[in-house]
Amino acid sequence: MGIQKLSIKGFRSLREITWEPGALNVIIGPNASGKSNLLRAIMLMRKAAQGELSGEVLRMGGISPLLWDSQAHEIQWSLKTDPVGVGREPIAEALTYELTLRQLGTTSAYRVEHELLGNFHLKDLGQKPAPKKFLERRPGHAVTFDFQERSLVAHEGSVPDDQTLLSLISGPFGNPLVIDFSTALSGWSIYHDVRVDQEAPLRQPAVTRMEQRVAPDGQNLIPVLHTLYTGSRDFKQRLDEAMKAAFGSDYEELVFPPASDQRVQLRIRWRSLRTEQSAANLSDGTLRFLLLCTILSSPTPGALVAIDEPEAGLHPSMMPVLAELATEAAERTQVIFTTHSPQLLDAFTETPPTITVTRWEDGATHLSIVDDEELRRWLNEYSLGALQRSGELEGMA
Repeated sequence: MGIQKLSIKGFRSLREITWEPGALNVIIGPNASGKSNLLRAIMLMRKAAQGELSGEVLRMGGISPLLWDSQAHEIQWSLKTDPVGVGREPIAEALTYELTLRQLGTTSAYRVEHELLGNFHLKDLGQKPAPKKFLERRPGHAVTFDFQERSLVAHEGSVPDDQTLLSLISGPFGNPLVIDFSTALSGWSIYHDVRVDQEAPLRQPAVTRMEQRVAPDGQNLIPVLHTLYTGSRDFKQRLDEAMKAAFGSDYEELVFPPASDQRVQLRIRWRSLRTEQSAANLSDGTLRFLLLCTILSSPTPGALVAIDEPEAGLHPSMMPVLAELATEAAERTQVIFTTHSPQLLDAFTETPPTITVTRWEDGATHLSIVDDEELRRWLNEYSLGALQRSGELEGMA
């Protein structure tokens, strides 16, 4: 359930943008042009589906600092997604989810002003039948619909003003399509400022448990690695190949010795060392590279994986490895990178990604996608990195 089309209004620098990404995406642009704000807006939608919207807005300082230039009074999302499945039968058309948060007066509080999930594919094409709704919300009114469009109206006051209806009706007795949609949206993974410092929990021994997906904060890396590296031959081979490509033949393998009762630690075995190196003693760059490789090599990623500046703290020689893993991952999920690195762009040689350029103009972020045909003509003579360095890449958007 990746993004087909996303429109956002009123969020930070995103006064009004519309974006239609591909399967593999790279977002470029100057500092403070809005790349990270786009990822944060996507992350907030994920939190809305998880029932964590109010806590996340509070953590970000309330609704006031999230509004564009203190002039906007509400934040609007309109998300058109790839189809989701119900049981074994796919839904043939895309789904659209709309969400509006409105500021209450001049305070930092808000309420859900509008919410809608429906199948509007045929209406968008100007065809019949009429659109089908699955949930609808406005102040004082919340209703859900089954496949026969029979409605169930919530009791007045039973739906909190600061939480989405989507997050409240995704339990075992809800509409299967709504449950699938909410689960897929909740599974989007946005990685921004993941801690790898010496005090980061991901360096410490972890309780043994089955986990197959790296959490957005990255701190469950060891359980995920232990699960996949010891349980999936394909994952182990892919990860070992990536580590050898980055570190050469000196890299041997990962090992997970017990640290205490029900806890394991992560160590790397190097051919040149007699003692395995623990996660606590790895460099920040090595640990970050291992984290990125794990995210991109997961056999069961969420429907969307977004990573803010994956090149941070890494040697340029590692960029081809990340590009190859991202290209492979885009066959299983929608991949989004933001970057300032010409070396990372240069590394996409076989499969050029969809390039989105962000610009800061008239006090707001503007997005433009580079035309595929024009890009391919230029790539006959130049690399992506060379086009970025020359300014030609931004000029194509």
